[in-house]
Amino acid sequence: MGRRSSRHPATRIREGDRALGEVATLAVEEPLEVRIDGHAHVVAMRTPGDDWDLAAGYLVSEGTIWEREHLPEICYCTLASGRSEQDYNTLTVTLSPDIPHPAASRATTMTSACGVCGVDSIDEVRRSTHFPAPPAEPLLTAATLLSLPERLLEHQPLFRRTGGVHAAGLFSPSGELLCVREDVGRHNAVDKVVGWALREGRLPLRDTVLQVSGRASFELVQKASMAGIPVLAAVSAPSSLAVGLASDAGVTLAAFSRGERFTLYSHPDRVT
Repeated sequence: MGRRSSRHPATRIREGDRALGEVATLAVEEPLEVRIDGHAHVVAMRTPGDDWDLAAGYLVSEGTIWEREHLPEICYCTLASGRSEQDYNTLTVTLSPDIPHPAASRATTMTSACGVCGVDSIDEVRRSTHFPAPPAEPLLTAATLLSLPERLLEHQPLFRRTGGVHAAGLFSPSGELLCVREDVGRHNAVDKVVGWALREGRLPLRDTVLQVSGRASFELVQKASMAGIPVLAAVSAPSSLAVGLASDAGVTLAAFSRGERFTLYSHPDRVT
């Protein structure tokens, strides 16, 4: 399995003084090629680890699959030489025969900063979910929502070592942590959580809260909607597209969730 962090020599400067001989711990970023039935589909720049979850969650976010039975097999590829060692940067996904395969033109490289790379038109960016949000009814308290960023931080070991990764945590309405994933890409971290849920047979993720460590962008709201998550909370700002999509998709969007305050931008009735 690939390393999640690496060590690199560095020179630290503080108030004009040089600290020579420093060794920095860096988050690893490597490409992962995802193949569908042997055909190249996407190359994602990611932090190694939870790769099966990443591939599964990506396919959920794309609207390709939405049930565990749609993904009967997923495995690392063997090296081209035919040796028994695994190539941990290449995955082959087998889809259920009754699931239409994504168009070949969707094959692309997805950087760690991009959640919707490779679409052919703006109409493709917004996807229809198989799990429409139910009416906004009380789901969790404001106190629980405010506690989630700190609870997420407690389960970010790679961030503590490197300071260079994002995190996504799935919580119950009472604040119980169900799943947490870290990655150099914030959308990758969310895909890893969603993929875990798909492979565990938990979709749709009704009665859950998704807490993310960064800002609330359009693609994160869309990923939450595609997985049936009713509440998305972020410690930083939302974008205008994120707020618009959350309003239309029935997702409760909370942002600037830090300290003793947060701001609700859509469907506030889920927070009491």
